[in-house]
Amino acid sequence: MALLPCGVFFTSYQTDMAYTHTWRQRACLAAFLVFLFALPVIFGVRIIAMVNMAAIVSIAVVGLQITTGYAGQINLGQSAFMGMGAFVCASLAVNFNLPFWITIPAGGLGGAVLGIVFGIPALRIKGFYLAMTTIAAQIIFPLIIMHMPEVVFGGAVGLSLDPAKLGNITFDTDISLFYLIISVAVIMIFLAFNIVRGRIGRAMIAVRDNDIAAEIMGVNIFSYKTLAFAIGAMYAGIAGGLWAYYIRFVGADQFTLYFSVWYVGMIIVGGMGSILGAILGTIFIRGLVEILTVMAPIMVENFPSIGGPGLWFAGTNIILGGAIILFVIFEPRGLNHRWRIARTQFRIWPYPHL
Repeated sequence: MALLPCGVFFTSYQTDMAYTHTWRQRACLAAFLVFLFALPVIFGVRIIAMVNMAAIVSIAVVGLQITTGYAGQINLGQSAFMGMGAFVCASLAVNFNLPFWITIPAGGLGGAVLGIVFGIPALRIKGFYLAMTTIAAQIIFPLIIMHMPEVVFGGAVGLSLDPAKLGNITFDTDISLFYLIISVAVIMIFLAFNIVRGRIGRAMIAVRDNDIAAEIMGVNIFSYKTLAFAIGAMYAGIAGGLWAYYIRFVGADQFTLYFSVWYVGMIIVGGMGSILGAILGTIFIRGLVEILTVMAPIMVENFPSIGGPGLWFAGTNIILGGAIILFVIFEPRGLNHRWRIARTQFRIWPYPHL
């Protein structure tokens, strides 16, 4: 339980479960949202493009956090679920000319259906064997896309789609897409906070901690394990739909096991079992990737004898993997734990001995 500001106490369950407890917290939250939506005015297109990509990935990682961090179901196929959402969204947009406010939720539904299919075995298996099952989803997904009729998912060629439109507004630039992506991300993250704080979230935590004890207490293990996969895959599908409109092209080779592994790394860095941790982990890894991407050409130009771009690309993966290992060793509870410590220290300053 986080340390509360001095003089704050609860007189009802509703006030205890509120997101904010003081007017200062509400003011800070409002200021942060205003700052978030004002980013295009403050920063250039390059920064906005980075924020767009981080926001899309954060939705998928938040979904993975619900499946793995809260329900304890290992999932190494999140990228496949994201790909299914992208292809469903693109297919509906191309073949039926449906608007984005229909195709993106449909992409989430498509991801959820695929997640349920591969989440059903979670009732019988766990740990390493469940991880193998979700990897199978990652392997089977491109085969499904390739062997479906080309008119449905584009086959090996993929699908190109027109930009999203809302009335006279066309989301065809990084700036315009920013408002669409950020709006969806804020809604999905808000829903995630509510899911994990409610009855569903408490049941998932019980299943994660001890599924046998949870079943004895009356928790339907099969329902909640399957639901965890469905919700996590739905988030991935929503992210895939946004990806489709952001890139405006989807292909099976865009959603590989490589990305699924990095999504797991993001929740490790941010902190398992925390929605905020998933967001912090995404920002950290994506920020590190962008820094290394900028530095790589500079290093190749100034130190050509060391190696070409291929070597620096491999070095990028080594640095990212090393960062995850360091977090596992020195801060296994992730960035969210560091944030909670910093927040508590701020609240008890200048009396750190309390």
